[in-house]
Amino acid sequence: MLSLTVTERLTLKGRAHQLKPTVMIGNAGLTESVLKEIALTLKLHELIKIRVMAERPEREAILNEICTKLEAAAVQHIGKILVIYQPNPDAHKIEIRQMPRHRGKKPLTKKQLGNR
Repeated sequence: MLSLTVTERLTLKGRAHQLKPTVMIGNAGLTESVLKEIALTLKLHELIKIRVMAERPEREAILNEICTKLEAAAVQHIGKILVIYQPNPDAHKIEIRQMPRHRGKKPLTKKQLGNR
């Protein structure tokens, strides 16, 4: 399972805000075909949202299972939406930089980062 620093997670949350869920996990749960689809989508986009129609403990188990099997990082889990990141050196669409500073004083807030 990939781990992220706080600044990396904040950057990815800001980028994921505008995304729409690309994969849905329904009543059947996390099957092999759904896992393959998630892996394919992660290779193309690097950062994806997944909508899970299950109860909270099941969602947490699904998130952990996806991250361990695909060597991905869990960025965010809000309600029924999971945000997952897996870097792809071939595509390299998302560049994670250090948090920019505002007027040389203090780091930007989440809201200010989201506006960029």
